[in-house]
Amino acid sequence: MVGKQQASTKRIVVVGGGSAGWITAGLIAARHAKEPGSEVTVTLVESPQIATIGVGEGTWPTMRTTLERIGISEATFIRECSASFKQGTRFVGWVDGRGADIYYHPFTSPAGYPHDDLAALWVHTRGERSFADAVSPQGMVCDRNLGPKQVQTPEYAGVLNYAYHLDAGKFAELLARHCTDSLGVRHIRDRITAVESDEDGDIAALSTESSGPIPGDLFIDCSGTRSMLLGDHYGVALVDRSDVLFNDRALAIQVPYPNADTPVASQTISTAQSCGWIWDIGLASRRGTGYVYSSRHCDDDDAWQVLEGYLRETGAPSESIQAPRTISFLPGYRERFWHRNCVAVGMSSGFIEPLEASALVMVELSARMIAEELPANREIMEIVARRFNRKFRHRWERIIDFLKLHYVLGKRVDSAYWQDHRACDSVPESLRELMELWRFRPPVPGDFPEFDEIFSAASYQYVLYGMGFQSARVRSLTDKERANAVRLAEENRRLANQCLARLPSNRALLDQILHHGLPAAG
Repeated sequence: MVGKQQASTKRIVVVGGGSAGWITAGLIAARHAKEPGSEVTVTLVESPQIATIGVGEGTWPTMRTTLERIGISEATFIRECSASFKQGTRFVGWVDGRGADIYYHPFTSPAGYPHDDLAALWVHTRGERSFADAVSPQGMVCDRNLGPKQVQTPEYAGVLNYAYHLDAGKFAELLARHCTDSLGVRHIRDRITAVESDEDGDIAALSTESSGPIPGDLFIDCSGTRSMLLGDHYGVALVDRSDVLFNDRALAIQVPYPNADTPVASQTISTAQSCGWIWDIGLASRRGTGYVYSSRHCDDDDAWQVLEGYLRETGAPSESIQAPRTISFLPGYRERFWHRNCVAVGMSSGFIEPLEASALVMVELSARMIAEELPANREIMEIVARRFNRKFRHRWERIIDFLKLHYVLGKRVDSAYWQDHRACDSVPESLRELMELWRFRPPVPGDFPEFDEIFSAASYQYVLYGMGFQSARVRSLTDKERANAVRLAEENRRLANQCLARLPSNRALLDQILHHGLPAAG
């Protein structure tokens, strides 16, 4: 008889739906449950009373690979999720809040990156062009609301790197339908009444109101901020990081476009305010906007006045400006993400704030690692759990460093909120050390030793130099390096001209896909 430690991990139970639950179920099922002769089963159980929060409607380019692995066509996804193309983030008012205070963090890496140092040339010359425009065409493409590809470009391919904006509720519905119809995921809508434990402390089964016990070998907690399994059942605490990032409230509202032909923005627009920032995400059919702020620096009424003023200034129809949804959160992450035979994915594992849209990519990365390293048995699960916990604690800390960078570099003096963010005791030591290094050279890949870092050195370059950071006494380039960098800059200029001349508008591209689809991938 095979003991529990050597028994195969066959029964995967996902608790909670939404984007986190269905992405996780889909990636595991696509990799394991569909294999010929596989004994792996995936069951997703969710309460019919709990709706998807759907605050973050922005994704990273990783979503293209995720959708391909699950087996959903790009045209279907765009049609059914009111999706649009996203090519990065436009930051407005983050430096000093005056004049032309705008910069881009685009998805396309600087020309020649990571082998050639175009950033060093820009630091030396600092011409009239912004850093983003000097090293990539994508900011200029976004300025004109152009798409990242042409209508004849195959699915999931692009002229420029891209992700999506999406309707989170519709996305969860599409994933649920595809996972159950095409990937064999068992879907149970029922209320969980109890968690049943083995003698050794593992979760043995979930008791439900109408469906009886649901046994499993591995339980994946996608129950949102409640964290029903990892938090409630096991008592794994949340590491509070509000000492670094202060935002803990958000007001969210959806508004229509004033006209059917209103341009669809090709980027998330992030506009700094006195006590936080406003996101503005353009879908094919509407905008999703919201104000993220610190309750220590601003109350809900003042926050609503700020958001309402922004909506009127940006053309939202007056009749659409209704009372927003209020969302509270504690910025932080769990002390452990994988404990015994339970692993948390999504908001069950943590949440910081929607700046740079890290929430969904953490879901994708977590689900991919679980699918790729699905432990063969309970004994191996301990090894996988330790690896998972090390990797994702590192990733959460890197997210916190990168988001904090946006606040530290600012020079706004209009409120205590911005001044408090720059206080030395609120800046992680890891970030302070890196910023000291970057005074003498641009960020390089070696600054981030993990092979699959959450944010690359290129991302840090875009934010640093977009916000006016000065790298002093940067080493001189050799003649060969300078000639190569000049060549790359000229190539980037030519590519930018080609993109501006040939790429369709974001709305025209979306209309084409809605009516005619996209060529299949080769």
